[in-house]
Amino acid sequence: QVQLVESGGGLVQPGGSLRLSCAASGSLFSINGMGWHRQAPGKERELVADISSRGRTNYADSVKGRFTISRDKTVVYLQMNSLSPEDTAVYYCAARYGSTTYAYWGQGTQVTVSS
Repeated sequence: QVQLVESGGGLVQPGGSLRLSCAASGSLFSINGMGWHRQAPGKERELVADISSRGRTNYADSVKGRFTISRDKTVVYLQMNSLSPEDTAVYYCAARYGSTTYAYWGQGTQVTVSS
């Protein structure tokens, strides 16, 4: 089992920045990668960024150049810059064993971008 706990969400003005954190614990030795997803009201959940166990990163086109995913031991971060109202969503951290299927999820943290 893997436990994931997100933190760092909140309210920010357009153009501002936030950093999300995801603390992972449990059976981490078999995890191949971790990702940040988000779900806005009325929309499907989407993958925002992913980082493999080897440090390879992937980003959704909508966040490239603005968001950065990184990892420090058992904590995964999502640095979000130049935020816009379209980034408003609940952000979830997830862990995967294989290449695409995320088996474990955090509880989510709300990010609201509004003036």
